[in-house]
Amino acid sequence: MTHAFTRGLILMVLCGLASVALAAESGEDKPAGSDWVSQAAQTCASCHGKKGVSQTENFPILAGQYQDYLLHSLKAYRDGERKNAIMSGQVQGMSDDQLKALARYYSRQESPLYTPTIE
Repeated sequence: MTHAFTRGLILMVLCGLASVALAAESGEDKPAGSDWVSQAAQTCASCHGKKGVSQTENFPILAGQYQDYLLHSLKAYRDGERKNAIMSGQVQGMSDDQLKALARYYSRQESPLYTPTIE
């Protein structure tokens, strides 16, 4: 990785963590409505790309993934069962409803991935 890329990545992470910290300090419950999801998705786009379609192999494509898989992964990051400093910081303090809303949003996005339907 180049130094410029590394510095840019660190800056994005710090901005994302600051927004999570400010939201947590407000003491308000963040609703999991469409406005909240849109705002949260903007933060996610810093790494995972617009609408969850990452442009680099360093970050997974979220678009079109199974909703249950995404929800399980997000909860695991939040609860410390899955280790990644960036992801854990992003989802820390989010409710189950908020994680479910994010998982639902990304599962419904068009994806370059092949995801067979389960009947």
